[in-house]
Amino acid sequence: MIVTQTPEVKFALRAVQLAAQLIRQVQAEMASAALTKDDRSPVTVADFASQALVARLLEQAFPNDPLVAEEDAAMLRSPQEGERLEKVSAYVARLLPGARPEAVCAWIDRGKAAPAPRFWTLDPIDGTTGFMRGDQYAVALALLVDGQVQIGALGCPNLDLPGVPAAAGSGALVIAARGQGAWATSLDAPDRYARLQVSPCANPRQVRLLRSFESGHTNVSQVDEFARLLGVSAEPVRMDSQAKYAVLAAGVGELILRLLSPAKPDYREKIWDQAAGSLVVEEAGGQISDLHGKPLDFTTGRTLANNRGILASNHWLHPPALQVLRELGA
Repeated sequence: MIVTQTPEVKFALRAVQLAAQLIRQVQAEMASAALTKDDRSPVTVADFASQALVARLLEQAFPNDPLVAEEDAAMLRSPQEGERLEKVSAYVARLLPGARPEAVCAWIDRGKAAPAPRFWTLDPIDGTTGFMRGDQYAVALALLVDGQVQIGALGCPNLDLPGVPAAAGSGALVIAARGQGAWATSLDAPDRYARLQVSPCANPRQVRLLRSFESGHTNVSQVDEFARLLGVSAEPVRMDSQAKYAVLAAGVGELILRLLSPAKPDYREKIWDQAAGSLVVEEAGGQISDLHGKPLDFTTGRTLANNRGILASNHWLHPPALQVLRELGA
């Protein structure tokens, strides 16, 4: 592995690995037990346990670094959620002995911090629908300094990447550091690392489009039209979460699109949904922008307020993809 083992890199690897392994335990033992968010998207006990764990590890490693994360503990603090909170606390206590409900809620709420010149951002489970199906999901953690992603880490319990020295079924642990490449190893036995490199494909007909099962945040019919206009003939690769970015970085797909859903024309991406994966793609030789080709702007708070949608590619296909998006008026 060539990424310099700074304290930040070591922390990111350890935190993401432990959180992903804990989530996998919750999945095995609780299946699809879930809460409901205000926006009605599913969230599980594992979301809260993952965020509490990473937040506490961050507090121990870098006590002055803020955390900007997806969840807060308001729901868990309600009287009717006492049993749920006890379950979350019990899972966290497997790795942090002595974790109590009050402390667990406080750790979760560390994620309510505002972005700062230096901060971390976390999606404790990216791809909750994939989690509940037993399919792809990821823990995504990134360090940002002065609005630029410096470290991105992904823990993908169900992902096996080609060329990565890992036993089948062991999952993938991915790390990227700015200027030092993107690397992957086994989630369960992180020893030997393989460098990730995007596909050299430049022929639109051979493009493998990485598409989500979840359609709530995209325009499915417009994605279909995009593929037709670009001339794509290959079957798409379907999976949820930022695991798609790891797959793109490993050269097993060429394009990722997040078009705006007609039901949510003003939607803006959350920073924790893009920060870690964006650096993984870039450090593997790929390119990521919004639908107009603008670089992702992580200086506007908890959302990418200055960007519309997402286009990620192997770099070679970025110009023709942007041209088709212009034709579509996306």
